[in-house]
Amino acid sequence: MDGLQLRSLVTKDGELQLSLARVPVPEPAADEVVVRIEATPINPSDIGLLFGAADMRTAKVSGTREHPVVTAAIPQTAMRAMAARAGESLPVGNEGAGEVVKTGSNAQHLLGKTVAIIGGAMYAQYRCLRASDCLVLSPGTTAADGASCFVNPLTALGMVETMRREGHTALVHTAAASNLGQMLNKICLADGIGLVNIVRNPAQTEILRGFGAKHICDSSKPSFMEDLIAALAETGATLAFDAIGGGKLAGQILAGMEVAVNLKAKNYSRYGSSVHKQVYIYGGLDTGPTELNRNFGMSWGLGGWLLTPFLQKIGPAEGEKLRQRVAHEIKTTFASHYTRTISLAEALQLDTIAAYNKRATGEKYLINPNMSVH
Repeated sequence: MDGLQLRSLVTKDGELQLSLARVPVPEPAADEVVVRIEATPINPSDIGLLFGAADMRTAKVSGTREHPVVTAAIPQTAMRAMAARAGESLPVGNEGAGEVVKTGSNAQHLLGKTVAIIGGAMYAQYRCLRASDCLVLSPGTTAADGASCFVNPLTALGMVETMRREGHTALVHTAAASNLGQMLNKICLADGIGLVNIVRNPAQTEILRGFGAKHICDSSKPSFMEDLIAALAETGATLAFDAIGGGKLAGQILAGMEVAVNLKAKNYSRYGSSVHKQVYIYGGLDTGPTELNRNFGMSWGLGGWLLTPFLQKIGPAEGEKLRQRVAHEIKTTFASHYTRTISLAEALQLDTIAAYNKRATGEKYLINPNMSVH
């Protein structure tokens, strides 16, 4: 048994190469299964591995329609960051879903089941992995329904769980009209948690209004800081998750939190409030420097947050509780919507790359590795 797999290679002389390789599918061990992948999303984290630091404006395509090869230049200034992966052809795709077509002796109960899976190398026609990594989808749930079962849903739930574990009572989220942001809104509405949504234009505001979001702050408006402080004061949010990363936004959030806290302060302190304010950066929509104007006292933190380390920290039992909530609410709270479904070969067409690499709100692409080229 073999199948196509999308691979990303950074050469030592500074070129990105994307291609489809035909790879053998391992025979499953006793506790393993082989899944025929029928749906796998293109998430921002996938794009980061797929393109690395390449300048995709230089991209060219060669090969055939069924087996295209994309090349693009990597600026020399970015090659230092790419050194660890230079010369290594890497499979791509964090998560997906499909039908179990072969099993080991201890996993025969999964044969024929539609399952959601995570574990990398999902942009492939077949994937062999442990049975324990499979989330069995309910009858009537398609692979497309379950393709995004892990990254966005567990990230949204992880944000709420982090809030609880660190003693905060409400949240701030940036780039809030994304698929993940819509899920986070539904969770917070269901669980009675205050959520401040930061968006970048009026169209994104309308998207969130449709989901019943209460606190929406548009960073493109002149009144942004006033609106943000008012929302922070009303919700009491002292924890933020920032998908932007670069620019001034993280500092603006911390400053807004400080002002909101001090609105209720009874005593003045020249060191600022004693309430801890925390921003976690979990994305990089802006790859520029993170700028801080330190006008938010001395009780604050800025750090990074990623899903996998969080799940490792809380342990398998707590992680399974989150997974089960996702499974139960996959067609409601955690439903994902896709702009287009494409084949592996179409994922390497330059016009398609330009479309999904925009990472535009409301434009999410799904790959069906077993779909023929259109």
